[in-house]
Amino acid sequence: MKTYETLVDATNDLLKRGYTANLSLEGDTIDDKAQDIHMGADDFVIDEFYRFEGASNPDDTSIVYAVSSPKNNLKGVLVNAYGAYADNSSSAIGAKLHHHQVSDNLHGEDRPTA
Repeated sequence: MKTYETLVDATNDLLKRGYTANLSLEGDTIDDKAQDIHMGADDFVIDEFYRFEGASNPDDTSIVYAVSSPKNNLKGVLVNAYGAYADNSSSAIGAKLHHHQVSDNLHGEDRPTA
């Protein structure tokens, strides 16, 4: 996995690599509003993710997900809060983003808790 200095660097590189859809977390779906696509937990894969901590506040943390969906023929970027401001959704989407795939790739103190 690559290393980036800033969230902007990560999103710009992902865009260059074909992750062009601007995705948003909308309750129980991840949406590409431009194409009117709404994906449930089984409709996408997290290919990569990168965490960024705010310069002035360690609780101000974001995570960038590179998401692909063969079913919907799209690749996109989802930016979400992480840590204190995270979407603590109990939905399958929240579980997939914060536990299932991400936990398998994190180690030690980076591993998200319940």
